[in-house]
Amino acid sequence: MTAHLLTINQQVHLHQLKRILLIEDNDVNRMLLSDYLGYCGYHVKSLSNGAALFSTIENFQPDLMLLDLKLPDVDGYWLLEQIQQHSYLPKIPIIVVSAFAFKADQERAISLGARRYLVKPINLTALMITIQEELACRCI
Repeated sequence: MTAHLLTINQQVHLHQLKRILLIEDNDVNRMLLSDYLGYCGYHVKSLSNGAALFSTIENFQPDLMLLDLKLPDVDGYWLLEQIQQHSYLPKIPIIVVSAFAFKADQERAISLGARRYLVKPINLTALMITIQEELACRCI
């Protein structure tokens, strides 16, 4: 076994990794998004339902969340409402990634605290731009 030492630049980069919490019930979508975000340099934690959302937020401390609205155990709109009731959670930007394409769905999610709304199937370039914009707004 050999040890690989990190260069100074790699060490600095590791400390700057942004954490994204992905809540997506579809196994294929969750795996593909998680892998893609990891490839793009983000530290990703994914959940297949909303049951462990609040304990995961507490332990993982995400910089941003990607939330599907149709989950097997809980309604995504309900999760948005619950997030708004915790004083520190509304500061975490939430991007909804959903197959619900109606304008009323988008307006409802935004009114409940989502920062952005992307309709599936998503354009990965648009997703990355949206994530970067939201993370940049949070740093200011």
